[in-house]
Amino acid sequence: MAVFRENEAIDRGFEAAKRILIPHEGTIEERNEALRVLENLVSELGPVVEGYPVWHPFLTMQKSTGPQDVPNRDCGYEGLDHTVFFTNGFVTCPYNGVEKVTTSVEKISRNIVGVASLSTEIIDAPLYSKNTDTIVVRCIWNDDLDSGRFISKRTAIGLMLDHEIPHWHRSEVAETWERMSGYLLGHPHGARSSLFVSQETGMAMKKVWTVLSESGVFGPFLENTMRKQS
Repeated sequence: MAVFRENEAIDRGFEAAKRILIPHEGTIEERNEALRVLENLVSELGPVVEGYPVWHPFLTMQKSTGPQDVPNRDCGYEGLDHTVFFTNGFVTCPYNGVEKVTTSVEKISRNIVGVASLSTEIIDAPLYSKNTDTIVVRCIWNDDLDSGRFISKRTAIGLMLDHEIPHWHRSEVAETWERMSGYLLGHPHGARSSLFVSQETGMAMKKVWTVLSESGVFGPFLENTMRKQS
């Protein structure tokens, strides 16, 4: 795993977002305005990210068996296009897709119980293209964010348990924290932290996950099973 440096990850994400959202065919004034809007979105919604933890409210309606890490049709969203993700929201710029996006987000929000709600806003901003709509989707947490705008320890661990514990009865093997950290911390991430959770919260999540895995509730560790078969 590459070394995780928070500031470098934030800068890389912002540059990637600029390549998507700053209109190439726009005038200098339109491109400057788009950059200002993007900077405001980062200020409000947090850094640009590559993928969410599997327990994030944005992913609450996953339909497929394989884990999803960004909002898409497998998570119940419709109409998303030219989308950039932030820690606490995302912006999508579809061609004539406002109703599909807003309707699907409202449905997903109704299925989130107790921890957060989702909202949509159509903003007048020259992002991606003058022919697309710009829709901001926000995750509004019930608990306050920690210093640094990280998800609180209570919320992160609670959602992790909500997502993982129901799988115990059909799980055949346990996974180590090292194998699961990307799913549980989001991307980009380090060994015990990410742009979603602080080092303190990540360490607490690792302790909880390790206790669960070592308890045997998910089955034997994959490495032990392979060793017995060899």
